[in-house]
Amino acid sequence: MQRTTEKEEQSDSRTAAAKLFRAPCSFVKGVVAIAGLPVDDRPEIAFAGRSNVGKSSLINALLERKALARTSNTPGRTREINYFALGDQLYVVDMPGYGYARASKKQVQGWNRLIHQYLRGRATLSRVFLLIDSRHGIKPNDRGIMEMLDEAAVSYQIVLTKLDKLKKAEQEKIVPDIQKHLVRHPAACPQVIATSAHGRNGLADLRLVIAGLLPR
Repeated sequence: MQRTTEKEEQSDSRTAAAKLFRAPCSFVKGVVAIAGLPVDDRPEIAFAGRSNVGKSSLINALLERKALARTSNTPGRTREINYFALGDQLYVVDMPGYGYARASKKQVQGWNRLIHQYLRGRATLSRVFLLIDSRHGIKPNDRGIMEMLDEAAVSYQIVLTKLDKLKKAEQEKIVPDIQKHLVRHPAACPQVIATSAHGRNGLADLRLVIAGLLPR
């Protein structure tokens, strides 16, 4: 029996990723309490990050839709766990941004509690993509989420956003700098993906990673 070569495996992976992201994508529901989560009948991936990190813009660019995930100039506007179905294979989850919101302290505490409950308890969650603004690096509230994911043994991966805002020398430096932080985090994937929704940087790499999480 002939062994599959590395080149053939890479080609198969690219084909699988292209097929996955050609599937129809639609909004399923916004969840404000854990009891409202959809039936866990397929794998799901979640995008988390500080408010104004560019999460909605990245999701729209990744899925090649103009306004599937809602973008806003007002940080903290996403206040639900928003579910999108990518074909019948995958849920893409847009989580509320943390760290800032024009809301009462009680509301902010409620959203943060919802985030923590979801990240700790969703059995079909294949990976959390934790978005970090490449201009600012890992902040204390990012570390809090990372430590919680480590404790819960939930696999997560750092995705840098707004790469186009950096000079070339800064772009080359940011990934190694972030990777140094990850050695102390057992649930973190070692690969850091640097992206730009505006410049389309890194989107193909991110699609490959996501497609690779699905059962074959």
